[in-house]
Formats: sequence, C-alpha cells, structure tokens
Amino acid sequence: MTVTQAAPPRRRADREHHHNRWTVLALLCLALLLITVDATVLHIAVPALTAALEPTSVQLLWIIDVYSLVVAPLLIMFGTLGDKYGRKRLVLGGFVLFGLASAGAAFAPTPLTLILARALLGVGGAMIMPATLSLIRQVFTDRRERAVALGVWSAVAAAGAAVGPLVGGVLVSHLWWGAVFLVNVPILLVLLPAAARLLPESERRRDRPWDGVSAALSVFGLLALAFGLKEAGSGTLMPFWSSVLVFLAGAGLLVAFFRRQTRLETPLLEIRLFRSRAFTTGVAGVMLGVFALVGLQLMLAQYLQLVLGDSPVRAALRMLPLVLSAITGGLAAAHILPRIGMRVTMSGGLGLVALSLTPTLGWGVEAHPVMLSVCFVGIGFGVQVALLAASDTIMAAAPESQAGGAAAIEETAYELGAGLGVAVLGTITTLAYAPALPAVPGVPAGGMEKARQSLAGAAHVADKIGGSTGNALLDAARWAFVNALHTTVAVSVVLLGLTAVAVAMLLNRD
Repeated sequence: MTVTQAAPPRRRADREHHHNRWTVLALLCLALLLITVDATVLHIAVPALTAALEPTSVQLLWIIDVYSLVVAPLLIMFGTLGDKYGRKRLVLGGFVLFGLASAGAAFAPTPLTLILARALLGVGGAMIMPATLSLIRQVFTDRRERAVALGVWSAVAAAGAAVGPLVGGVLVSHLWWGAVFLVNVPILLVLLPAAARLLPESERRRDRPWDGVSAALSVFGLLALAFGLKEAGSGTLMPFWSSVLVFLAGAGLLVAFFRRQTRLETPLLEIRLFRSRAFTTGVAGVMLGVFALVGLQLMLAQYLQLVLGDSPVRAALRMLPLVLSAITGGLAAAHILPRIGMRVTMSGGLGLVALSLTPTLGWGVEAHPVMLSVCFVGIGFGVQVALLAASDTIMAAAPESQAGGAAAIEETAYELGAGLGVAVLGTITTLAYAPALPAVPGVPAGGMEKARQSLAGAAHVADKIGGSTGNALLDAARWAFVNALHTTVAVSVVLLGLTAVAVAMLLNRD
C-alpha cells in the first residue's frame, strides 16, 4: 500500500525534471563554467596580486596551482560519495563551500590565506563537477538528446579554461584582483535556490562500499608529488634532499593506491580500464592537452603584461584568438574525427600545438602582434581537436558498463593536467629565470633576491626603486624571463612532439 501511494509523486517528479531538462542542463553548465574558469582566472591577475600580497615564487605557484591539484584527487572520491549519499545533496553542499571560499579568497590578507581559500575552492569544485555529468545522464533519458547535452557539457568544460584569463583581465582592470573570486558569490546565490528546486534526487546506493583508505592514498599521494616537485625546483621551504623524499613518498602512496584498486571488488578507480592501450593513450592525450593549454596560458599571460607591457584587458583581448580558436576547434573536431580517425586527429592536434609554439623560441622583448595571434589560433585549435579525439578514444575503449568510471578518470586527467601544467612548466620557468637575472647596480641584495623569485616580483621591486635603476632592473628581468620562457616552450615542444608520434604509433592498430 505504501509503495502504491508513493509511486505517483515519484513519477510526477521524474516527469517534471524531464520537462525542465534543458533548464537543468543550463544550470549545471553554469556551475561547471565557474569551476573551470577558476582554474585559469588568476593568470591575468598575477601582476596585480603580486603587487598587493607580495608572495614568493613558490607561494605564487601554489596560489595558482593548488585549486587544480586539490580538485584532481577529490573528483573520484566525491563521485563515489555522490552515488552513495545523493548527488543533489553533494552539489548543494559544493555550492555553499564554493561561495564561502570565493568570499574568503577575495579578501585574503596574506598569500597563505589565499592558498588555503583556493584549496577550499578546489574541494567545493570537486563536490560539484562529477555530479554535473551524472545528473545530465539521469535527466536526459533519450540517447540522442543525451549526446547533445554531453556535447554541450564537454564544450563548456573545455572553453572554461580558455575564457578564464579574459574574465580575469576585465575584472582586474575595472575593480581589483579579488574581484575574480568575489564575482562567484552573486552567481552562486542565484544558482543555489534554483538547484534546490530543479535538480532531481538521485537513487542512493548505501549498500555500495566506500574505501576511505583508497581516497586518502590518492589525495595525499598527489599532493605530496606536487609539493615535492615544487620544492625541488625552488627549495625555499626545505632542503633539496627533503623535497626529493617528499616526491618519492607521494609516488609510493600512488603505487600503493593503484595496487589496492586491483584487489578490491568495487574499487574507487577502475584501474582495469588502463589495460586497454587505446584508453591509456586517450587519458594521456587529455592530460597533456590540458597540461599544455593551462601551463602555457600562465606563462604567455605574464609575457604579454610584464614583458610587452600590456594592460590586463589588452592582454586578455590579445589572448582572445586562443579562446575563439578553441571553440572553433571543438566544433570542427566533431566533423574531422569521423573522416580521418582518432589516431590522426589526436596526433595531428598535438603536433599543431607544438608547431604553433615553435616561432616563439626566436622572440625577445619586442612585440609580434600578428604572429602571436597566429600562434594562439594554432594552440587553441590544436589543443581542442586533440582533447575531443582523446575523449572519444576514452569512451570508445571503455565498456558501456564502465562508462561512469571512464568519465571520472577523464575528468581527473583534465584537472590533473591543469595542475601539473602550472606546477611543471612554472617550476621550469622559475629554475631558468633566477640564474639568468644578473645583479643590477644600485639594487640592494634584498631587492635582487625578491626580483629573482618571479618577473612579477621584479616588476614590483622596480616600481618601488624607480628611476633609471628601476628601469634597468625591469629590463634585465624581462630578458631573463624571455630566456626562461624559451626553455619552457622548448620542453613543451619536445614533449608535445614525442606524444604526437607516440599516439600515432600506439593507436595505429586500434
């Protein structure tokens, strides 16, 4: 009797959510856009943020990077928690935490406070992101409509990172650096009641075991890996040998995590999917594509502002071709992929990014407006084409019964690529920049030490000193950064080229 009475309201609720499915999609995509934009929104704000808070080079990398590095290891954990306790509840909780952390980041008085606020933003983002994909699959029951909805979701996820610098440039220019975070609050105040009313309740699977040990191993393993890498490059918080030990400890925790997944009946991460060569290659393609896009975006945003002297808005507008070409690449890839296949599309996209970066190796502190736009177009188009091909490879290689696990791995690869892009390329730039900046007559030892930490720090010191001495310091710092950027780009070109060749060989028979 109880079941008979309860069924009609449940069916009415399902019909209501199906009727509002496109509104639900718009709501989820707006939430996803907030999460992905936050990964890169600070790139244009670096000079203003450095002048206000005066972070060290390592603190600056953590401010930018901690968001993606927290999101990545938590995605799978919160995905399984959403299955167990309800996805709607997780999304609403994520909205609240994301809003509070955004307000805290906007008014952070110190670099450490901002790092902690960014970490909390990462936790909130990780609560929201996996549930958006699962809820789309739940609301869209028609396969053709679901394909369209997932395509929109994928486009928003990819475009968010590219749009971030443009949003940051406009906000920093008209307000202050904290506005890049504060803008999230009014949007979330609208999203929260709308989500509470529109999002469907998901079936809770309390019988599904949840492995807290696996979650802890993955989270602490990835964070130790990233922290050790940063410290090995800068050595400001601990000796070099200690940072190497932290890095190795992180690698050990991840090895233990992967071994544990192979022994569990219901693992936190479907490691067995990596037995497919095509699946593994696709995951590597996603990670490296986002690695190149996000890491190089940060370096090039600083190049435009601190080397070429662009304002935040002008720098953001100069990067607009990258955004537009990324959107165009996503649309074009859907037509290119069926005609030339996954292998050629993915390897060709990565190869195009490498080719587009090559001209920058011969540039100095002079402007190259036309060629820079051409390079941005090639980078954006190539990355997006490669990402779509990699995503298609992942889903095609995974059995239908494991599609959810495959999607979680792809999302993790996306965020991990963003985090590692800033960590690795930022560390390489820092290592090459400091030795390339010689002592400038008239600049005190303390000022030179701060100037060698980052180009933004050098610009801040030069502005304080002023006069011919300040100009000499800024000029020397610009050339040092350009030399460091050449090193970073050279590493990226080699890595992208080798991966393009490897993709062409590994997918040759798939």
